[in-house]
Amino acid sequence: MADSLNCDLKSLSPLQLFERVTEQGEKVRALKAGKATKDEIDAAVRMLLSLKLSYKTTTGQDYQAGLPPKDLVLINNGTAKEEDEDLVDPWNVQTSNAKGVDYDKLIVRFGSSKIDTDLINRIERAIGQKPHHFLRRGIFFSHRDMDQVLDAYENKKPFYLYTGRGPSSQAMHVGHLIPFLFTKWLQEVFDVPLVIQLTDDEKYLWKDMTIEKAYEYARENAKDIIACGFDINKTFIFSDLDYLGTSAGFYKNIVKVQKHVTFNQVKGIFGFTDSDCIGKISFPAIQAAPSFSSSFPQIFNGKENIQCLIPCAIDQDPYFRMTRDVAPRIGQPKPALLHSVFFPALQGAQTKMSASDPNSSIFLTDTPKQIKTKINKHAFSGGRDTIEEHRKYGGNCDVDVSFMYLTFFLEDDDRLEQLKQAYTSGELLTGELKKVLIETMQPLVAAHQERRKQVTDEIVKQFMTPRKLAFEF
Repeated sequence: MADSLNCDLKSLSPLQLFERVTEQGEKVRALKAGKATKDEIDAAVRMLLSLKLSYKTTTGQDYQAGLPPKDLVLINNGTAKEEDEDLVDPWNVQTSNAKGVDYDKLIVRFGSSKIDTDLINRIERAIGQKPHHFLRRGIFFSHRDMDQVLDAYENKKPFYLYTGRGPSSQAMHVGHLIPFLFTKWLQEVFDVPLVIQLTDDEKYLWKDMTIEKAYEYARENAKDIIACGFDINKTFIFSDLDYLGTSAGFYKNIVKVQKHVTFNQVKGIFGFTDSDCIGKISFPAIQAAPSFSSSFPQIFNGKENIQCLIPCAIDQDPYFRMTRDVAPRIGQPKPALLHSVFFPALQGAQTKMSASDPNSSIFLTDTPKQIKTKINKHAFSGGRDTIEEHRKYGGNCDVDVSFMYLTFFLEDDDRLEQLKQAYTSGELLTGELKKVLIETMQPLVAAHQERRKQVTDEIVKQFMTPRKLAFEF
């Protein structure tokens, strides 16, 4: 039995071992709290010690709660890395690969689970309809505990959704819509409450802007979020600068998280240094707190045991790995997550979009002419140097940004596959593929702008007022 366990542990990655140690530690605490027999507790403790020994043997590091193995989790600002490794953290995305980040490697490194065909089929059975094309196409590709959320849903137990936006500029770009479009779909098919956090406090701490400007951006971004079509009776949008001063439940959870995460741990997880302001060091607890239903007593009637599901880009995962580690220690359920890939910059998947570079993406304020010019002039092509070569050898959809954008925004699977075949074979030229993207994006952005015009300051105020939503708890 011991030999088979050791063999099993040797097959695990350092990050998987880290997760196993964490889970076993929680099990020991639960057994002690539940007044289990001495034999049960002793067996669980022996297992915990064995796991910790395997972890140290594999990594050369002692296990520290909330501090994943540094050599594998590249989420530190400025961490030295292998040439072929991607750097992914909440503020930086770097890769040397023209195809973009290697997400299979990222799953292993972060210790999450791949969204496979079985999970997609299970979601389809649960909701009784075809899954969103973001799921079918692997745009949301990784998860933590989505099986638990589906178990709860199938057993008529409630859960809720939480996502967010860091309002760093007045204008959002089309990539910012991805989590909101998917979250809106999740809310509709599962019929659950949604909270949306606007981290204006974070942007004030990290960026060179006044606190008034950060708050103004939050309200402007809220208009773009509301224009996605969220139901006002089921959705609460909040600014940290506003809500933290009005909700005792929210602040209590922040303090609980802060007490259970050391300075050493946040330095390891986020790469903070001794010269960072203390606001940055304390901020991760603020992003963690909406994961707990007791942060919203007006919505959940004070209930503390309602699980949260967080759709977000995978660069936000470090915040929620920390949250998941702390949750059992403060008597809260771990949040579940659904991770999306990164939306590529027009110049290619190796570069990151920037609000300060208007040509790095299509912004929600762009005119039809600007959209056409940007795509024709800046969208990185997977085509050949000459028409003759392209006809002979075909284009590369893996690096072509126009095709990548169509993967996100062209909903027709058959049409997308036709374009892929035609471009790969050389039948379709780069200019023709760009034309398809232009014809897809112009009406999409124009329709968003029309909806945004209908969002008044009064509507924003209603969405952002703490209140009971259309659910009974």
